[in-house]
Amino acid sequence: MNLPLLESDARHTSLPLVAHRPSQLVGSTPVLWIDEPFAPPGRGFYAKLEGANPGGIKDRPGLHMISEALRRGDLEPGTPIVESSSGTLGLGLALAGLTFGHPVTVVTDPGMEPSMIRLLTTLGAHVDQVGAPHADGGWQQARRERVAELLTGTPGAYCTDQYHNPDNVTAYRPLATELIAQLGSVDVLVASVGTGGHSAGTAAALREACPGLTLIGVDSVGSTIFGQPAGPRLMRGLGSSIYPSNVDYAAFAEVHWVAPAEAVWACRQLARRHHASGGWSVGAVALVAGWAARTYPSGTRIAAVFPDGPHRYLETVYNDAWCLEHQLLGQEQPSEPDEIAEPFECVVTGWTRCSKVRDPLGRTPAQRTEVVVR
Repeated sequence: MNLPLLESDARHTSLPLVAHRPSQLVGSTPVLWIDEPFAPPGRGFYAKLEGANPGGIKDRPGLHMISEALRRGDLEPGTPIVESSSGTLGLGLALAGLTFGHPVTVVTDPGMEPSMIRLLTTLGAHVDQVGAPHADGGWQQARRERVAELLTGTPGAYCTDQYHNPDNVTAYRPLATELIAQLGSVDVLVASVGTGGHSAGTAAALREACPGLTLIGVDSVGSTIFGQPAGPRLMRGLGSSIYPSNVDYAAFAEVHWVAPAEAVWACRQLARRHHASGGWSVGAVALVAGWAARTYPSGTRIAAVFPDGPHRYLETVYNDAWCLEHQLLGQEQPSEPDEIAEPFECVVTGWTRCSKVRDPLGRTPAQRTEVVVR
């Protein structure tokens, strides 16, 4: 039986280029159009599927930060790399360690999924897990203090310091270049915010081609980044209990905070309706990008960055028993966010929008740069 030749088949009838190193598989990720149920037919957004990288979006800064450190002489050949990570940067650094010949230690906390620990170990990284959160800075600060201990005890070891390293920002210039090549132009960029790297770097590079770009930030409830008090956070990959200097506050037009149940709903809708999904950041970004598609004028070109794929979340986001245990299923999801006038107006517990964005510590960009640690 002769099957019809699909458009995708026609594009791939010639042999593809062959990668000789896994680092060559990073970048050139696809874009997928997303509409229902996030937006009505004819309206929607373009999702940049960074989960198509070997380990996710942070393969880009993992490779770039190590390459730049070697170029400057900050990192000596073969010396250990130590960094704090909730998971995805750990994968990027494992790839960088293999590519450039460095042992990698990833410092994490009990929230890291057992499957991610096994994967990092299989990829050659050593996983060091802290036992208790810091009294003020939570798990992130506890991890950073453990990194400092390991650096002191390992002469010559290097930390990429993803929260404050400007190389984490410039690593995303190729992502912006890809979006322009794929879409022609971008009017609105929706990006999750954790270290601040991919939102700052992608938006800055996009604005060179699209000076009128609007940047919408997506954060987690319980995150301090945009002025909310620190609280327990179930979601990993976005949000923070510290204040990363890489966050470009002046670049954002607004910020949305999203709760775990809302992100789970969006992740599962993406999987069922579009055969493409990911973790907490992906669900939160999709929820907000869908709102933008419904709210902005028809014809607005909206791009949303999906940082990873679904595989590390099979025992959490996509596990009914786990979600029921954490009361994340069976709730009616809001179609619109609540609104607050000031980031510190109240403690948000669900999807909430604020159009006033500023550094909660009152730092200028120059002052944020001063905290960079090499």
